[in-house]
Amino acid sequence: MSNLEIRPAEQVCTAGEQGDGVELLTPRDVPLGGPRAMNVRRTLPQRARSLVGAWCFSDHYGPDDVTSGEGMQVPPHPHTGLQTVSWLFEGEILHRDSVGSLQTVRPGELNLMTAGVGISHSEESPKGSRPPRLHGVQLWTALPGSALGIDPHFEHHGDLPVARHDGAVVRMFIGRLAVGGQELASPATTYTPLVGAQVDLEPGAEVRLDVDPAHEHALLVDSGEVTFEQSVVPPSNLGYAAPGRPTLLVRAAAGAPARAVLIGGLPFAEDIIMWWNFMGRTHEDVVRARDDWMAQIADLDDGSTTYADGAAGRRFGQVQGYRSGPLRAPELPDLRLKPRARPGR
Repeated sequence: MSNLEIRPAEQVCTAGEQGDGVELLTPRDVPLGGPRAMNVRRTLPQRARSLVGAWCFSDHYGPDDVTSGEGMQVPPHPHTGLQTVSWLFEGEILHRDSVGSLQTVRPGELNLMTAGVGISHSEESPKGSRPPRLHGVQLWTALPGSALGIDPHFEHHGDLPVARHDGAVVRMFIGRLAVGGQELASPATTYTPLVGAQVDLEPGAEVRLDVDPAHEHALLVDSGEVTFEQSVVPPSNLGYAAPGRPTLLVRAAAGAPARAVLIGGLPFAEDIIMWWNFMGRTHEDVVRARDDWMAQIADLDDGSTTYADGAAGRRFGQVQGYRSGPLRAPELPDLRLKPRARPGR
């Protein structure tokens, strides 16, 4: 999924300080506009904390009625330096990309796209008969410097490990953890140690997750009344827990079922700069990526956009089969940012 903000800010993402207890990160509503006309609730990045492990972007959306109109329509757009993680609670999304992938993702399945040096893709609600609602999360992870130059690629995993224990169902889509003595390990490719799992709880149920104590974690609540460790995390909020915990307790209130997404990983060792759909280490990385993308598309007199000649062989390739041309990149801000040093470095 693209960040369709008209005036995206250049964001310095750096590992934050690690305190005691659970830190509550409240979402901000972001109207993405454009043909998709979708509002999302964004908890990463933000001023208080921009990274959880390598997780650097978290949009929570829906449930949205897609019975009328075209539903989600995100035209071809570029990415660099990251992985996109598409995870649904309801609905379907059709993914196309410039390495030739054509894949529908459904609830309980994972679409994982690795941008590396550069990729472009589109996402849309399938034509014809489709589920009436669209509801899920879009997550990004930052690639380490050693993986910034890798070739782009795409993975779909439709058969992911699931554990059921004392009224809880845990679906593992990234990394590994243990539930009630059962080890869960996702087959998805990662470039830093990561954890990503959906946790569903019956009313009043609780689950203790065995995790790596060197990792930091955060719980994004989708629905229900949820306690994370000893702190209540309201729906659409993100509760952050610093490293040092060998287990994490997630509990649902007695009155209703609950659903949440756990993310985590080893604290990210590098500072990054993220703007629009590009991720790099310097302002110049972002400028170069934008220039390369704009060189691949040509503006027509009527204001629409199409690919320039030879686009398929350029950095971001070409998406085939989407009904319209690629997105223009927004104008860069006048401000030039440098990554900040982390506390104590």
